[in-house]
Amino acid sequence: MTQHSTKNFNAMKRTQPLLTVIVSLGVLTTGIAADTAPPKPNILFIAVDDLRPELGCYGKDYIKSPNIDRIAKAGMVFNRAYCQQAVCSPTRSSLMTGTRPDTTKVWDLVTHFRTALPEVVTLGQHFKQHGYFVQGMGKIYHGNFDDAPTWSVPWQTPKAIKYALAENRTLDQRQFEGEPDGDAKPVAKKKKAKTASTPDGPPSTGPNSRGPAFEGADVPDNTFQDGKVAELAISTLQDLIKKKEPFFLAVGFIKPHLPFVSPKKYWDLYDPATIQLAPNKFRPKDAPDYSILSGGELRNYHDIPAGSIPDDLARQLKHGYYAAVSYMDAQVGKVLDELDRLGLRTNTIVILWGDHGWKLGEHDAWCKHSNVENDVNAPLLLSVPGMRNAGAHTDALVELVDIYPTLSELAGLPLPGHLEGTSFKPLLEDPKRPWKSAAFSQYPRTASKSGVGALMGYSMRTDRYRFTVWVSRTDHSKVDAVELYDQQKDPQENTNIANDPANAELVSRLMDQWRKGWSGAKPATVRDAKPL
Repeated sequence: MTQHSTKNFNAMKRTQPLLTVIVSLGVLTTGIAADTAPPKPNILFIAVDDLRPELGCYGKDYIKSPNIDRIAKAGMVFNRAYCQQAVCSPTRSSLMTGTRPDTTKVWDLVTHFRTALPEVVTLGQHFKQHGYFVQGMGKIYHGNFDDAPTWSVPWQTPKAIKYALAENRTLDQRQFEGEPDGDAKPVAKKKKAKTASTPDGPPSTGPNSRGPAFEGADVPDNTFQDGKVAELAISTLQDLIKKKEPFFLAVGFIKPHLPFVSPKKYWDLYDPATIQLAPNKFRPKDAPDYSILSGGELRNYHDIPAGSIPDDLARQLKHGYYAAVSYMDAQVGKVLDELDRLGLRTNTIVILWGDHGWKLGEHDAWCKHSNVENDVNAPLLLSVPGMRNAGAHTDALVELVDIYPTLSELAGLPLPGHLEGTSFKPLLEDPKRPWKSAAFSQYPRTASKSGVGALMGYSMRTDRYRFTVWVSRTDHSKVDAVELYDQQKDPQENTNIANDPANAELVSRLMDQWRKGWSGAKPATVRDAKPL
């Protein structure tokens, strides 16, 4: 299965320009003629942690996300964008390198991509090499990891407390806000908790070892990390406008990641009595037991039971998640306001992406760490100045690994030869044009049914189906289990129909397509796009 093997990295040292002429941003994206080429566009690159595509702009009007919705109105919403592995470090490493997890060799939370790819040119590094001033703050890479070559100046994140209430801080082993899967600093004079990573999920500090899973105190926004990151982004924009170079500003927000902590005013936006619980509080029928785990990450928090989450607690958790989404959205709005105030919006590409989805009780499970639609379908919005399809949605299948080539092409930069994604710039011109035949994700497991050893579940999302094949990590010819879900008839993926004899021909056809991998799912060339 060559699509899952690491490429000869010598190819990554070469640059293969795909654009021999740099044209204006207006011509690239809108077909509007320009007498003179404007300066290269700035990039505002907004990353959000654990965000489901459950936002106002995705048709979920019960979520209060007016500022992300502003990006949607000025840009395009990608309804079917997929991450390459639904956990923080693998998906972010994939996006930032433009390669897939089997190339980065990052399948866990303790491996840095430069171990396997010491000379890879990251997205930020690529823009830096082509005259951009590249600065990052907040959560861009995972946890303790950073990558100095990515930035023009050192990456930074303001320190902030995780909880506002003192009684909650005393319950937590870690004092400062950060990704709870490994990057928060331990409380002084306390032994740092063990955070060994496993293929099945995140490091664990043990049940009840952290503070509460949610909090809503009456405090200012800048009490917590995201509020401080927004303030830093605003002051940074004020500095960047003085520079001669175009900028690439990466701003990473950590909410709505656990714990679901946000100021009380965001909790007050929601009536808990109206919050609907997951309609499918059960595991998929006929799926392997290991396909979905119950959510060990959540069980690290205080007073979260080991078994099924009771409905009252589930509603509180969802309330906290929604409040955290609105809190993060407000911080996005502050940055957008400053971009507008400084007059930068007219020449700034704005992209907002979530690193993966998240389960809120679906399949009687929580968090990410699987190949199900809830986990791998991620929000993605892109706004390009002057785009004529502003406000449009597209159902085209795209992947987060496509972001690197897309932003590069929109900025008129050559595309490095190592990229494993495809620029979706043509979709900005024609949201309904034929595109990828499938999107690919994966997730490892240690357990197996037939004794083939450690597993990798490779999942393919086509227009209608989700098809997942669980194979030995050392021998992909050894298949442990197959899953097939009909998104048209079963969008919640409640019944695995792969073992139904009536679907034998369909499974065979999908298996052939799956074996061709991501390289076989590429869309038609840009030459085939409809005229502007």
